[in-house]
Amino acid sequence: MKKRVFIIVLDSCGVGYMPDAADFGDEGANTMRSISQSDKFKLNSLLRLGLCNIDGVDYLGHNDAPLASVGRIAERSKGKDTTVGHWEIAGVISEKPLPTYPNGFPQELLREFSEKTGRGVLCNLPYSGTKVIEDYGDEHVRTGDLIVYTSADSVFQIAAHEDVVPIEELYRYCRIARGMLQGEHGVGRVIARPFIGESGHYTRTSNRHDFSLEPPKKTMLNYLCDSNLSVIAVGKIYDIFAGQGITEHTFTTGNTDGMEKTLAIADRDFEGLCFVNLVDFDMLYGHRNNVDGYANALTEFDRWLERFLPKLREDDILMITADHGCDPGYICSTDHSREYIPIITYGKHIKPLNLGTRVGFSDIGKTVLDYLGVKNEIAGESFLGEIYE
Repeated sequence: MKKRVFIIVLDSCGVGYMPDAADFGDEGANTMRSISQSDKFKLNSLLRLGLCNIDGVDYLGHNDAPLASVGRIAERSKGKDTTVGHWEIAGVISEKPLPTYPNGFPQELLREFSEKTGRGVLCNLPYSGTKVIEDYGDEHVRTGDLIVYTSADSVFQIAAHEDVVPIEELYRYCRIARGMLQGEHGVGRVIARPFIGESGHYTRTSNRHDFSLEPPKKTMLNYLCDSNLSVIAVGKIYDIFAGQGITEHTFTTGNTDGMEKTLAIADRDFEGLCFVNLVDFDMLYGHRNNVDGYANALTEFDRWLERFLPKLREDDILMITADHGCDPGYICSTDHSREYIPIITYGKHIKPLNLGTRVGFSDIGKTVLDYLGVKNEIAGESFLGEIYE
């Protein structure tokens, strides 16, 4: 029987602040607790699996007969962003934080960028993605200058109206920036942020594209590929790993699209990993302090699980996790939060154990490689022996 593993990352769905959260300005943040206060929060499948049994999630009650192995994991890397979180899941610990720019990017870097693109630069500050096009959209449309901004994360973001800068041209500018932003200025991601609309009514489109820094060493994905196993990336996984170690990928327009594509993949014969990122939790709700929207999105995922779980075969394993937090109820910030991530592991041969609190997202990648029989040198400690019958 072919072994298949599905990792589904609920982007930003943290389960409580870590002991060092104060160092990141996140003490008190708790994404799951905040959304649980909403009347849109109605879970069934996740509670049956054992979400409520995870350390610190007792506010959701307790399940005496959970279906899955559950636990929470602390991050070892020095960060709280998408790139670092996913890299750690795949076995790469980032000892140093990726560079951030709370005061904007150096002028000499932007001058070089303007010379290479032939366009000026607007903004150059940390900014909300929706607010920045509201404040700078008109000037961009009038001048053709690019809106360059950042956030608390290690990102270089370029916003442009699709009627002013065609999509492929915007992507070309991002590739120019990616080529420049290496070494000292090696940000985790260069992000294309296209938008449309008229003055006062600008909206971002689904043509976002991330251009990531390549992982500094071999990841779980590389080891799987080297063993001739499938690595199917759904959503922004391909971008996060800069295409490294991936045999097949499909982009998505949001959670609903990502879930439907994952359902279709579950009907296929393959051996290896299907790695899924559902980005709406973070992008649409966490960063916008939208508690009800976040809660409703998790409720929709929970209902989708009712359709997905029956598709799992005898030797399949499902792992539901996150990459960081982004507490929509944390009014001090709209940025990511330094939180534990959940790990829910389900399969017909998985014991319903509580793993407690572990250290290192990379335990996930190590467990996947252990299950698929792939020798490797990634960071982490496999918990397969504890949970597999």
